[in-house]
Amino acid sequence: MKVKMRNPDRIEELDDVRTVGALLARLGVHPDSVIVIRGDSLLTKDQRVSDDDEIELRPVVSGGAS
Repeated sequence: MKVKMRNPDRIEELDDVRTVGALLARLGVHPDSVIVIRGDSLLTKDQRVSDDDEIELRPVVSGGAS
């Protein structure tokens, strides 16, 4: 599977990963620090993924007006 990561921008190629949680663990990414996107859908850590998926990880950014 192709995983596009942001900040810094890079692409990882992985195989034999079956869930979003396993994908994040393999990359050493904390689940609360990113949103996981496949196509137009947000994925949760228990959802299944396949070797032919293209996944994007975007960092969670929070803030607000003072």
